Amino acid sequence: MLLPLLFLLFSPLSAAGLCHPDDKSALLEFKHSFSNPNPFPTWDPAFDCCDWYGVECNETTNYVIGLNIISDDLNGTIPTVLPKLKHLQHLRLHKIPNLVGIIPPEIGELPHLTYLVISWTNVSGPVPNFLANLKHLAYLILSFNHLSGSIPPSLATLPYLYAIDLSRNQLTGPIPESFGHFANTAGFPALYLSHNMLSGDIPASLANVNFSQVDISRNNLSGDASVFFGRGKVTSTIVISRNNFQFDFSNVSFMESLDVLDISHNKIYGSIPPQITDAVYLQFLNVSYNRLCGEIPTGWKLRYRSESWDNTSFFHNRCLCGIPLDPCK
Repeated sequence: MLLPLLFLLFSPLSAAGLCHPDDKSALLEFKHSFSNPNPFPTWDPAFDCCDWYGVECNETTNYVIGLNIISDDLNGTIPTVLPKLKHLQHLRLHKIPNLVGIIPPEIGELPHLTYLVISWTNVSGPVPNFLANLKHLAYLILSFNHLSGSIPPSLATLPYLYAIDLSRNQLTGPIPESFGHFANTAGFPALYLSHNMLSGDIPASLANVNFSQVDISRNNLSGDASVFFGRGKVTSTIVISRNNFQFDFSNVSFMESLDVLDISHNKIYGSIPPQITDAVYLQFLNVSYNRLCGEIPTGWKLRYRSESWDNTSFFHNRCLCGIPLDPCK
C-alpha cells in the first residue's frame, strides 16, 4: 500500500554539482564496512558521489540526503558510520538477505531522518526505543525482518509519524496503549502490525485515532476491535483477521471511505449492520469464520462493483442467511 509512494521517495536523483567531500568520505567508509570484496562497484572515488548508485543529493547544497540500498550480495551488519551523513533524510535498506545484527543506536543519531526503511533483511533484536529520538520521522518501515520483543510505547511520541509498519516479524506483547494518543494529531496514521505474535486486548484508547489504514491480522490479539470503526473516520482499510477478537458487530458503524474490510477468522458475533451498504467504496469484504447471525444486508450502493459478493465472503458463520447464502427461513 505504501510502495508507490516509497518508490517516488527513493527514486534515484542526483545533483548537478559535486557532493560534499565529508559525505563522500562517509559513503566510502559505509562501503568498506561490509565484508564483500567489492561492494558498490559504481562507488568510485574518482567520480561524483551524487551519481553513485542509491545516493541522493540535495540539488542546492549537494549534501547527501538519501541512501537507497537494495542488494542480494551485501554481507554484514548495518554500518555505524551513518551519523557522519549529517543531512540524511531518507534511509532505505531493502531486500538485503545477508544483512544481520541489530538496528544500531547510531540510527538514532540522524536528526533529519524522515523516512527509515529496513525491510526484507535478517536484522534481528528489538525495535529500539531510541527511534523515538528521530523527531522528524514520518515513515517507519521495519517489515519482513526478524525483530522480536515488544513494541516501544515511545514511538507514539513522534510528532510527524504518518505510517508505522512492523509487520512480518516476531514481535510479542500487546499493542501499546500509547498508540491511542499519537503526537501527530494533524494526520491520519497508518498502522501495519500483521504477521507477528502480538497478544492481549486491543487498547480502548485506539478509538481516539482516525487511522488511514489498519492491518493487525495474523496475531493472537483479543478484546474489542470495534474501536477501529466509526462513521466519522476516514479509514480505508481495516484488516483484523485471524485473531481472537470478540465483540458485537451489530453495534459497529462504518465510514464511507472504507474499501477493504476483513474481519475473518475471529469470534465476532451479532449481525451485519444494514449501514454497511453505505460504504460506497468497498471493494473487498470478508466476514467469514465468525459467529454472525441474521440476514445479509441488501441494496449495496457500491461505486466500483455491481455484482453481489460471493458466498466465501460470508460462509462458516453461526446463522447468516440471505444472498449469496441460503435464504432466510
